[in-house]
Amino acid sequence: MTVIKQDDLISSVADALQYISYYHPKDFIDGVNEAYEKEQNPAAKDALAQILINSRMCAIGHRPICQDTGIVTVFLKIGMDIQWDATMSVDDMINEGVRKAYNDPDNKLRASILADPDGARKNTGDNTPAMVSYEMVLGNKLEVYVAAKGGGSEAKTKFAMLNPSDSVVDWVLEQIPKMGAGWCPPGILGIGIGGTADKAMAMAKKALLQPLDIHELREKGAETRSEELRLELHEKVNKMGIGAQGLGGLTTVLDVKVMDCPTHAANKPVAMIPNCAATRWTQFTLDGTGPAKLEPPKLEDWPEVAREAGDSVKRINFQEITKEDVKSWKPGDVLLLNGKMLTGRDAAHKKIVEMLDRGEELPVSLKGRFIYYVGPVDPVRDEAVGPAGPTTATRMDKFTHQVLEQTGLMGMIGKAERGPIALEAIKEFESAYLMAVGGAAYLVSQAIKDAKVVGFPELGMEAIYEFDVVDMPVTVAVDSRGVSIHNTGPKLWAAKIKAENIKVI
Repeated sequence: MTVIKQDDLISSVADALQYISYYHPKDFIDGVNEAYEKEQNPAAKDALAQILINSRMCAIGHRPICQDTGIVTVFLKIGMDIQWDATMSVDDMINEGVRKAYNDPDNKLRASILADPDGARKNTGDNTPAMVSYEMVLGNKLEVYVAAKGGGSEAKTKFAMLNPSDSVVDWVLEQIPKMGAGWCPPGILGIGIGGTADKAMAMAKKALLQPLDIHELREKGAETRSEELRLELHEKVNKMGIGAQGLGGLTTVLDVKVMDCPTHAANKPVAMIPNCAATRWTQFTLDGTGPAKLEPPKLEDWPEVAREAGDSVKRINFQEITKEDVKSWKPGDVLLLNGKMLTGRDAAHKKIVEMLDRGEELPVSLKGRFIYYVGPVDPVRDEAVGPAGPTTATRMDKFTHQVLEQTGLMGMIGKAERGPIALEAIKEFESAYLMAVGGAAYLVSQAIKDAKVVGFPELGMEAIYEFDVVDMPVTVAVDSRGVSIHNTGPKLWAAKIKAENIKVI
């Protein structure tokens, strides 16, 4: 009889979460590097370079790959012959591991979990609870899969109850453009087909916890319908030209994973969940001999990549910028930002518009300023701020017109595309939207030399900060005319791939 000790599970979960916070899986790095080497779109190639550089920096510095350190998901395969030496429930043991990992003083991770989700939305403070699933299996071991899933990619989850005769491929290809770039491509698509609605969702999530092997599958050849779907979707999604960060290019998905199971004759449930450029998961097994030992990867597993932004890069000083400067920018321009800018995301924007509606003075003036949509990780040691990559900008779209109109805000910085109402507001007020690379949070944080809270301190990581930055890299995503590179780029590259018969696999 195998005895699993309480402390062994707690410490193993904590170690695994720390491990995946700064180590990408090697197969993922290999996949991104392959995409980088073949990419022809300079903007997408630069985004891929930033992801690779950021990943290597995190592996060396043991700091989070992304500022969104995720919602913890744990899948357990529990051998029926094991016994527990514990005074806590399994859920409580796992949550204690999460608590230890996210409050580790040497690498504190961002707590993003909010209780009372349709009410007070109060942060639990330690990123608990984890989402835990159980499977009882034969044997005398405990197999544990641990993932930290970013909110931006989780938000792009799709589900449909198709008719039995409907095409899964057609449905997936219809959904991909609707997902935008907020899931930080290139990434992985997990697809679950069959069972019931909840089963399809669980399979889609589990499908993501597998190594990338699409090229091996292509060489071997498909033997099942699931494998046929993987190959077909991998090729067809990449031919859409969405590319890294939605900028247009050759690689949108690194792999497509499909799981299926029997379903009712009247149903065809299909779920799709993407994994982002901060793909974070690992697996360990406990056999009663002590906690898991996770071997660190070798530094040589990471390619040494240098950014090649070119001679067209413009250095921008926030303290000298004018409206005419903003109007001179074009979609795709690469800028290096310098000087002081503000931050603010969902909760801060909600408070800002509530104060504007009441005619109250804001805690800090936005006139002539740029605001960065970010919720940073707490700093450690001598850092000004922890990893501070962008959050998905579309969530701020509904606030954009009022904020631009009533505060004199000059521009915004975030991740992914803007929706129609934001584009119209940007055009009306001749503003601009700049895009930082999702999945390059530690790299971005190195450009931040000072950070202080200047508004709404009670919001924690969602407070308004003032950052002092030096050469923070961004791309002009929407210019003062409301032209968006996320609209023009993918269309251009989809047409180019088709016309020139460019290989995307």
